Amino acid sequence: MDGRDYINIVADTVKAAYEEQSDVIAEAAKWLAKTVEEKNNVFVFGCSHAGILAEEVFYRTGGLAVINPIFFPAMMLNTRPITMTSALERVSGIGRTIFEKNNIKKGDLLIIHSVSGRNTVPVEMALTAKERGVKTVCITNLKYSKAVSSRHPGGKRLFEVCDIVIDNKGEAGDAAVTVDGLPEKIGPTSTAVGAALINALVIDAVNKMIQDGIVPPVLMSANLDGGDEHNAAIFEEYKDNIFYM
Repeated sequence: MDGRDYINIVADTVKAAYEEQSDVIAEAAKWLAKTVEEKNNVFVFGCSHAGILAEEVFYRTGGLAVINPIFFPAMMLNTRPITMTSALERVSGIGRTIFEKNNIKKGDLLIIHSVSGRNTVPVEMALTAKERGVKTVCITNLKYSKAVSSRHPGGKRLFEVCDIVIDNKGEAGDAAVTVDGLPEKIGPTSTAVGAALINALVIDAVNKMIQDGIVPPVLMSANLDGGDEHNAAIFEEYKDNIFYM
């Protein structure tokens, strides 16, 4: 298998993940739309590479201005040594602390991305959200997650504690391409598929807001004429729901 096979695998996986879960994604889109309409807050979190989805959807051309990323420095990809991110993701107490320090309150929506769904921090965040009346949507890999045990003290994996579960339909271990002469698979699919799914979720939520008669706070490119003025008006209107400015 080669790069062309990888592209085909990603394309097929994106299509299958959306089409097979269109009802689930539509439900998540309703929650996202309702959260914005009621002027509650939206957050996205992931550890290490899973956090790339939080970067993908915030302050983004064509995206909702009110999506807030949660960035915990020790679990981002610029951490050195990078192995510390893997170690800290397994430590009890960090997930609850991250949750409590990020303005998350009852009525808000928390989207959590974790491919294996086994580590303590994302599970702990989801459980804390449940305690506090915060809705949760997770993007995870069910095949992978069901093949491993939980590292959370309570023995739960992310898909077992979230309100809505979106499966990225990936392989156990994430990598999907087999190359002759190499025992390990290469070509992880979770970022590409996850980015497509979370953007599809946002688009479906925007459509729901329009159906409800709400003008969605969608950002324009700052490099288009009028973009700065358009975005400034949104930032002002939703200043109480935006925490990254």
